[in-house]
Amino acid sequence: MNAASSNAGVRRVAVIGGGTIGASWAAYFLAHGLEVVVSDPAPGAAEAIRTRIAEAWPVLTALGARADIDMNGWRFEADPVAAVAGADFVQENAPERYDVKQKLLPRIDAVLPPEVVIASSSSGLLASRISEGCRYPERCLIGHPFNPPHLIPLVEVVGGAKASRAAIDRAIAFYRAIGKSPIEIRKEVPGHVSNRLQAALWREAIYLVEQGVASVADVDAAISEGPGLRWALMGPHLTFHLGGGEGGMTQFLKHLLPAVESWWADLGTPNMTPELQQRLIDGIDQEAGGRSIDELQRWRDGLLMQIIALRQQAAAK
Repeated sequence: MNAASSNAGVRRVAVIGGGTIGASWAAYFLAHGLEVVVSDPAPGAAEAIRTRIAEAWPVLTALGARADIDMNGWRFEADPVAAVAGADFVQENAPERYDVKQKLLPRIDAVLPPEVVIASSSSGLLASRISEGCRYPERCLIGHPFNPPHLIPLVEVVGGAKASRAAIDRAIAFYRAIGKSPIEIRKEVPGHVSNRLQAALWREAIYLVEQGVASVADVDAAISEGPGLRWALMGPHLTFHLGGGEGGMTQFLKHLLPAVESWWADLGTPNMTPELQQRLIDGIDQEAGGRSIDELQRWRDGLLMQIIALRQQAAAK
């Protein structure tokens, strides 16, 4: 079976922008047997991408990447127009700015057949705005991964006001075919869904630090040692459904909603003064305990890999 038949009709993917997110996407696509072309205008981009793919490869191999795939079997094109030639799907990862994307997307849109989806990895921009100037805005949408894309299954697909139903369906089918867990965001909102949820939680986490309720490390532990473990398995709605016992969500709402509503009323918005920002920085330094960003990422990704592997085993049963 070739890649086109097994991956929802997609054989070749063009990855436009080869930074942290783009290189991670490229590694993931490559590991699933796709032809991959990566484009990035930065000096030394090809070598930097090669290094990032090599760093991701052991994780992908451990999670079941095909043994016959060469991690160096991708192609680099500095020119994004040349990179999308012959592509069946485009994953765009340019800087998170409307002015950059509104210049880039029309260039690649102009040379692609109208049925080829252009998916942007944007973490918060609106799909209907980034496609301004395109001949076929109906094929442009958001395909926002959760970092790092080669490891985390979630992809948020946002069609917005202009993307066609066919383009949305093609994107979802493709992501699902390569092992992702795509969700459709049915209405455009800044930040989509996952980042808005993260932002809401972080706002309260900072507020608790500001008010002296707990330290940065203890606020983090309140999540990582508690609900965060459950959230690796189910989201807030299903979690609270179980919290209702035999009566499920009906019972939870009947008996616990008044308490939750009182907590909502007491949530705060921190005043992000320079002093508070420095408290957060100092608190993180203390929590990190001298570990570098690279060390923390390797520790995080190693444990995430084990969690994902356990989930895959459970699903297989």
